[in-house]
Amino acid sequence: MPPDLRAPRGKLAGWAVFVGVLALLAYAASFSQTGDRDQDLLFRWSTAVGGAVQYAIMIAVVLLLARGIDRGALGLRRPDSWRRAVGLLCCSLVLIWIVGAALNPFLDAGREQGLVPDSWDGSRAAPFAANFVVVAIVAPLVEELVFRGLGFAVVGACFGTAAAVVVPALAFGLAHGLVVALPVLSIFGAVLGWLRWQTRSLYPAIALHGIFNAAALVAAVTIGAA
Repeated sequence: MPPDLRAPRGKLAGWAVFVGVLALLAYAASFSQTGDRDQDLLFRWSTAVGGAVQYAIMIAVVLLLARGIDRGALGLRRPDSWRRAVGLLCCSLVLIWIVGAALNPFLDAGREQGLVPDSWDGSRAAPFAANFVVVAIVAPLVEELVFRGLGFAVVGACFGTAAAVVVPALAFGLAHGLVVALPVLSIFGAVLGWLRWQTRSLYPAIALHGIFNAAALVAAVTIGAA
């Protein structure tokens, strides 16, 4: 398991409290909302600013919790083989799309989250671009550091590789504060964890997460608008 990880149970406790707070806040916000979710959130400057602030706080906390942990233990290293990593990334992406397509008719996870717009609004392209950066670049980077970086390292050091894949995946799903989408998000997290384990690097998981988010946004405002 990850080298140079001292006092793993103390780090694990800190991480567990952190992701537990994220989940509680997310579900509190979700259950407090009444009526249908707005479908134009990504066309608002306030969404981009709020997201940037949220992820800035998350990265500050995870860096504090990760103090003293070797970069390699966090997955901040090159994959052993970039060619193999790219191949695994592509296979993982196809798997996620297949699972999503199979489950979406029953779960309709995208509608529950209410983040992806139904159509394109050219008059508000600038705030959409800002939100695109937050969703497709900032969010994957921060969330992967939280779950497949620190989470994978501390859970793995205490309970082994299988737990390092499964536990952060479930925490990842819960941290989004959704009910219907929880199975899809947890499966997505498990695939990301598997990719992190197979490549021994966090970078392919960050890339996969970013590509998935970006593709979802592009499809929503192109295919969805057609």
